[in-house]
Amino acid sequence: MDVFDELLGGLRAEGAVFGRSVLTPPWALRFADAAELTLCVPLAGEGWIVREAGARAVRVREGETAVVRGPEPFVFAADPADAGRPELLRDVRCAEADGLPGAEVDGRPGAELDGRTGGEAEREPAGGAVLMAGAYRVRGEVPQRLLRALPPVLVVPDDEEDLAGCAALRDFFQAQFTAGRPGRQIVVDRLLDWLLVCTLRDWFDRPEAAAPGWYRAQGDEVVGPVLRAMHRAPERPWTLAGLAAEAGVSRTTLAKRFTELVGEPPLTYLTQWRMARAADLLVRSPETVAAVARRVGYADAFGFSAAFKRVRGVTPSAHRRAVGVG
Repeated sequence: MDVFDELLGGLRAEGAVFGRSVLTPPWALRFADAAELTLCVPLAGEGWIVREAGARAVRVREGETAVVRGPEPFVFAADPADAGRPELLRDVRCAEADGLPGAEVDGRPGAELDGRTGGEAEREPAGGAVLMAGAYRVRGEVPQRLLRALPPVLVVPDDEEDLAGCAALRDFFQAQFTAGRPGRQIVVDRLLDWLLVCTLRDWFDRPEAAAPGWYRAQGDEVVGPVLRAMHRAPERPWTLAGLAAEAGVSRTTLAKRFTELVGEPPLTYLTQWRMARAADLLVRSPETVAAVARRVGYADAFGFSAAFKRVRGVTPSAHRRAVGVG
């Protein structure tokens, strides 16, 4: 398993969001879910993402996908100036069953998705927009490492390699919204997950992304195999010599190359990764501290507890109590 797979493995839409509204200008939707990530996909038309006052507004057109990092609220509006008009603001909470709020179409209420998916939209008005949105709750220390590498707002066009088929995908989304077939919620959930993964992967490959060292290093012939080995089997009693053997180089070569690309020595990275996984296991699993210790490469609970407190500032038991487990 590579680093990106591991960090994205826990991200699931979880039925948290799916709504579509036909919107006629002026309009302004305030996303107030406090979600860690929100996916915004204009199926038709365009809009502007506006975060806090003074922040640069970001335009998102049909044929582009935007990811907004939370948990702060943001506004998706027909025009940046509309975001500052209280009379236009309509709160959106993707996790609620009523989806996105409807807008007026030719003076009549516009159709919207009621429930998660389903419902039939009115025709798109001239100059209007059709928006699909998905909110993601990001739980745990492992995916937080990914979130910390993202800008507040990123926009990726469909012409990127992974998203080249998105024009057809948008049509499929439209069909799923209006079809009455069983299982459409799961279909849309998983399609949004796929869209999120492809969008993030294409973003990191763009020059302006300033991708973190661990992402860039995955393709390196020396560091890449070592990163994959650590993530595939963090429980192994790795030494610098053992990691160097994975890459077929000397310990000195590995230490120098790894630090240059990733920004920290290999064993330091390994410890941080083990502690992130352990923090999640302590929250999600009823296993004892000793069992968690073994799963992340420590022979006994004492050594693990000392390392955990050194890295995280609290003992494993205190961490577990702090989140109400055990």
